[in-house]
Order: sequence, then C-alpha cells, then structure tokens
Amino acid sequence: MTQPDLRMSPPAERGRALTILLDGQPLGCHEGESIAAALLAAGRRSTRVTARAGEPRGYFCGMGVCHDCLVTADGLPNVRACMTPVKEGLRVEIQRGLGEWGVQS
Repeated sequence: MTQPDLRMSPPAERGRALTILLDGQPLGCHEGESIAAALLAAGRRSTRVTARAGEPRGYFCGMGVCHDCLVTADGLPNVRACMTPVKEGLRVEIQRGLGEWGVQS
C-alpha cells in the first residue's frame, strides 16, 4: 500500500543547476542558493577556521549579522556565505584565519 503524500505544499522548486569550486573541487548547487545553502546541502558545516585558536566556525544566524560564516570567494576574503548567492564558476575557499587577499576574477 502506498503512503499518502501528507505535505501541506508542493516541494520547493530549485533554480538551474550550477557548478562552483570549493577548495578547488567542483560542487553542484542551484541558482538562487546562497553559498551557505550550497555548502550545507553538500554536508559541509564549517566555513572558516579562527585565527587565534584554529577552531572551526560555520552558520549561526543565517542573516549576515554574526559573521561566523566567512569564506573567501573569488579571492576576496571575509565574504558572508549566508548572504552571497552562488554563480557559475564561483571559487569558494574555506577561510583560514583572517583570510588573504588573492586575485579577483
């Protein structure tokens, strides 16, 4: 016997499929997602390692206030993953410490 679908609304539709690079490795995601959402969907909970104690940090507030989800995106450090949408070919790196300025593309 088939179980009835008890959801109150249809599932959310996702945007077109994109590929970003996470620490040099391809990661599939969808248009309209934030970097944080893409990382969470891939099972990645940590976005940076603190400068002083070397402790992992990740998503806390999800609305850009706490700055715990900082990553380096396209060579720019201290980008809030929860507030930054993915785009095709975006290069995201887990930030270590305060981040280093790289070459922007």
